[in-house]
Amino acid sequence: MDAVRDAEDLWHPPLPPEAPLVMPVQSLGTGRRARERPPTSPRGIGLRRAALIAATVALTALAAYQMYLVFAAGALTVLEALVLALFVVLFAWVAFSFCTACIGFVALMFGGGRTLGIDLEAPPPALSTRTALLAPTYNEDPVRLTARIEAMVGALSDVGVMPHFDVFILSDTLDPDIWIAEEAAFLRLRARTGADAQIFYRHRASNEGRKAGNIGEWVRRFGGGYQQMIVLDADSLMSGATIVQLAAAMERHPRVGIIQTLPTIVGGRTLFARLQQFAGRVYGPLIGYGLAWWFGADGNYWGHNAAIRVAAFAAAAGLPPLRGPKPFGGTILSHDFIEAALMRRAGWAVHMAPALGGSFEEAPPSLTDHAIRDRRWCQGNLQHIAVLPARGLHWVSRLHLMIGIGAYLTAPMWLLFLILGLLISLQAHFIRPEYFPRGFALFPQWPVVDPVRAAYVFAGTFGLLLLPKLLGLLALASERDTRRGAGGAARACAGVLIETLISGLMAPVLMSMQSRAVAQILRGRDAGWHAQRRDDGTLPLREIVRGYLGQTALGVALAAAAYAISLPLLWWMSPVILGLLLAVPLAALTARPDRGLRALGLLAIPEERDPPEIVARANHLLAARATAERDDEAVSLLSGDPALLDLHRSMLTERERRRGDIEVDLVVALAKLEETTTVAEALEVLTPREKMALLSSRRGVDALMARASNSPSS
Repeated sequence: MDAVRDAEDLWHPPLPPEAPLVMPVQSLGTGRRARERPPTSPRGIGLRRAALIAATVALTALAAYQMYLVFAAGALTVLEALVLALFVVLFAWVAFSFCTACIGFVALMFGGGRTLGIDLEAPPPALSTRTALLAPTYNEDPVRLTARIEAMVGALSDVGVMPHFDVFILSDTLDPDIWIAEEAAFLRLRARTGADAQIFYRHRASNEGRKAGNIGEWVRRFGGGYQQMIVLDADSLMSGATIVQLAAAMERHPRVGIIQTLPTIVGGRTLFARLQQFAGRVYGPLIGYGLAWWFGADGNYWGHNAAIRVAAFAAAAGLPPLRGPKPFGGTILSHDFIEAALMRRAGWAVHMAPALGGSFEEAPPSLTDHAIRDRRWCQGNLQHIAVLPARGLHWVSRLHLMIGIGAYLTAPMWLLFLILGLLISLQAHFIRPEYFPRGFALFPQWPVVDPVRAAYVFAGTFGLLLLPKLLGLLALASERDTRRGAGGAARACAGVLIETLISGLMAPVLMSMQSRAVAQILRGRDAGWHAQRRDDGTLPLREIVRGYLGQTALGVALAAAAYAISLPLLWWMSPVILGLLLAVPLAALTARPDRGLRALGLLAIPEERDPPEIVARANHLLAARATAERDDEAVSLLSGDPALLDLHRSMLTERERRRGDIEVDLVVALAKLEETTTVAEALEVLTPREKMALLSSRRGVDALMARASNSPSS
């Protein structure tokens, strides 16, 4: 990068004038739900929900009765009763998802999902309010982040609405080198976009509250200047038309608090990411349309790619810390569900807009990266157990929370279901049955299981899992451009088969990992907060073996137990056992770049074969910037660029402290600097935390710059 940049590049301050907005912390123990129905709530929404619940109950009752008949030849034993109870709960979960997908298929095929009059094909509507685009970031690649922002700014400028939008990069980064690289990338972004784009940058000295705290801090400082905010993730991308339509819909409907888009996964390079990308594109719309059909105005929020009314968010969505120690207490991790529930409690409508389009995100590159993120979500969703009794929540909001909790509790339930089934088989095979129990009995107890009916129940359950995939494929094939974008009907069918096979093998691995995560959380282990990898999912084989040794051992144990009973049982359980035994090769192979299937046109989606304009623009910018903007170590960046150093110093604020309150990392770092004369010497002795403390203090920056001036390269 250029060593010197003219000061005129800083044509306006890094932050606008503050427009404070009060954001009180909400109480979960008190509060009343607003009684009036939002005006945007669809007619007959109660009947929709009743139909969905009735269909789920009917399917579950039928399956439960058939499962009861599997054991009904004799009196239920304790193990059989437990298996039956688990089956009812798990089948209800499958049936609910199945019914939602079927409803979504009908809505998708017959033009449903048109929410709040949003239409991407209509001319861009005129805007009269101001909207903030918020891009929270935590130890992310600054070049990648700013390339996406530049693409969205360019798209808004093309539409001619950029004066209605401000962009905020809200950094919670703790890596000192990435932090300074963010500031350098921010300066370059401003220089490229010019005076027409209002782009701002803020770095928090403390990332208290994580992402929710990051957004909340912005609301309290700047929220009064904006009517709505569009919250992004570091991997988010939205077209200019989509952003404008969201802002216009918020203007047209003053009682709407949140509009959540349905992001399409793009940018997958590894086999794992392309599998997630393909599944999301083929099956995701069915779920999205189905959810929107019964959500109505009582929807949910997924934390990104959504428009939010700022004043409503400030007034209703201030999150309280949960009581007790971590992992259940403290900061609410899955904040988005709770924020939506609190806004709905206050009377604001929360809508999903599945038909909007133009909203994109990325998938983790590997099973390992997915597990790291999923572990954090698991803890956050289990925290919602403490929020379920909150006063005044709409019953649909409570249902959202229960669905989120169930998404993780079902994993250990499936595992327990398998283990209990094995125990029943072991009991029947090795333990002599008690035909005539103690006490009076008119008839003997015959421990008989109906294997034919059990096969029918299994086939029916598998059918409910498989049919939504076929419906998704049918919906994709029915639209010519989408079908061509997936490589044609034959390649799309092959893609569904490949995705079903590999996902089926990975399912027991995920079941085991989620079960372990639930157990760890219940034991009090906190998930922490880890930065996400975006492209490369590869890991050394030794790490993969160590990470998936538990799954392999579980597969060996299940295989041994099944084989000890009978060979047919081993074949019956082979899908689960095989996935666990192949955990290591699955994790390794799916993390590699997918060149083979891509070359054959398999697992393709339209957005991959013919990228939308905003995706193509972001990819082009990223490719250009990635080679031209290779950021150096933080002190070298600051010492080599006076404008960057001035910007960095201007954004530092000395923390107020009480007498005797000592910043240990800063004091230790300054003491270490006293024994050095050059930057190289200083970097050898400083830890990352100490380096971060120095860069967060004007005194520390001055000391580092003094060493830089003594370095031989200066």
